[in-house]
This record gives sequence, structure tokens and C-alpha cells, in this order.
Amino acid sequence: MNILRRTVLKGAIAGTLATRLGAVWAQQKLLRMIVPLTPGTTPDLIGRAIGPAMQSQLDMNYMVDNRPGASGMIGMNYVAKSTGPGMLMIVPATTLTLPMFYKQVDFDVINGFSPITQVSSTSFVLAVHKDIPAKNLPEFITWAKTAKNNFYASPGVGTHHHLCMLVLEQACNIALEHVPYKGSSQAFTDLVGGQIPAMFMPIQVAVPLARAGQLKIIGGSLRYRHPAFPDIPTLQEQGAANYHVDPWYAVWGPPKMPAALVAQYRTAIVAALKDSGVKESLNKEGLILKTTTPEELLTLAKNETQMWSRVTQAAHVKPE
Repeated sequence: MNILRRTVLKGAIAGTLATRLGAVWAQQKLLRMIVPLTPGTTPDLIGRAIGPAMQSQLDMNYMVDNRPGASGMIGMNYVAKSTGPGMLMIVPATTLTLPMFYKQVDFDVINGFSPITQVSSTSFVLAVHKDIPAKNLPEFITWAKTAKNNFYASPGVGTHHHLCMLVLEQACNIALEHVPYKGSSQAFTDLVGGQIPAMFMPIQVAVPLARAGQLKIIGGSLRYRHPAFPDIPTLQEQGAANYHVDPWYAVWGPPKMPAALVAQYRTAIVAALKDSGVKESLNKEGLILKTTTPEELLTLAKNETQMWSRVTQAAHVKPE
């Protein structure tokens, strides 16, 4: 190989390396928070609320990137197959149950991602139409066992609205027919309108409707009363043995994210959640802010997967 050719080749290689390094740097200066659900959902609200504070903490540009579809699997699959450093994902705990409801899940819902931190918890409440003759759990159980219209709605299979009722059915030895909707808005409308007698819904959505006399709240899904709504009793304290469903949300990264980068992102998220403006914004959404170490998040996810596996097997759920 002559000198001129070697010089040209070295220059080409150097240029390629520079381009690649430049692309990596560009990625590192932009952090994308993938939300595998539509705008306006709780993960989307959290992602947007923490954005400005995280951008300041990391000295990086920040954007929420919604990639909805297939119950969140499109966005999650995108993250599971990514290797770039400038990407995180925020999802609800229900993503752990995807393999229990769907055959075609092309990623490991736990080990296919790098755990960063839990970011919040909340409570769902069992709500009934105002004309249903029940104002507490014992009366609801009586209604469920005797009424002809003992069915309930959810925004779809595998949602917290659905899972909360599966646990309640098993805890109270009742059986209701599930009517899955394509989204929560119409289901809430039909509950208020009387087309649907009962459903689980986020506590911050149900409370204003209950105060307006449009529905009744039977009880909350957590084992403890929601700190912002201490007057709402839990289902557990009303007799649902060991009842506790915690609709939590967490941030994960692509697989095999370097530990130093995990620590950096986690530190920024924790700082963002301590920001007074962020806290006020998310508290209005009924969210209880809480964080974990990556190890704690991984343990939580594994324990909940075992729990949901028992629940769905008892309910004879089969992946479709």
C-alpha cells in the first residue's frame, strides 16, 4: 500500500471515528424520556413534570418521547433494543403483567431493562354508580352476589383498573363480569351515566365526581389510607383480607446501562422530585412521591411479578 493510499485511509478512519464520537456526544447532550403510552397518562405527566428540573441537574436537553401502542409494548421494545446513553423510560407497574396477558412480548419485562428508581405511588378506588345500593365493602359484596348487572369496566385487560378487581374478587369470594373498554375516558363517562355499575379508578379522578354526587367511593386499594384523602377507608380495613394494590410508576433505562450513568440519572430524578414545583404538580395528580435504589426497584418488580402471577393464575387468565 503506497503512502498516499495509507494517508487517505487513515484520514477516512479518523473521520468515521470522529463522526461516531460526535453522534454519541450529541446523544449524551439530549436525554429522551420514553413514555410508551399516550400523552395525558400518568407516566406522561410525571415525565413532563420532572423535565425542567432534570434538564437543569444534568445540563442536558430533555424531551418526552411518546411511543404508544400494543399496551405499551411498542415503546418498551424500542427501549429494550436501544444501546444509546441518552434514554430513559417511565412505565406503570402493570407492565410486569404483560407476558401474563399477551403471548407476543419480545423482551424481558424485568431483566431486559436497567432499573433506575421508583418515582411515585398512588391509590385506585372502587367506585360505583350513585344508584347502586352500596356505600361500603360489605354492601358491595352483597350487591355483587345478588345483582343481575354485576359487571365492571376497565380501560383494558391488564390495567390497574382490571387487576384491582381481580384481587378483590379473590379476596372477597365474588365474581363479576369484566367489560374492557378501549381507554378510560368513555368508561368513566359510562360509570357516571349508569351504563356501567362499578369500576376501579384513580383516586384523584373519583373524588371530584363523588363530591359532586355523581358516584360513590367504596374504598381505596392501598393497605393504608391515601395521605391526601384520609377520609376514604381502605378495602382492607373493611374486610378484604390482605388487600393491597399499589399502582406505582418507575424509571428504567436500556439494558446494561453503565452503573455510573444509572447513578447520575437517579440522582437527577431524586433531585427533581424534591423540587417544590414538581411536588405540587404531581401531588395534585394524587401521586405519592417515593424513590428507591436500583436494587430496591428490581426486588420490588420481582416480588410483584410473583404476586401477579398467582393472581392471574387463580383467575385462569391465559395469554392471547
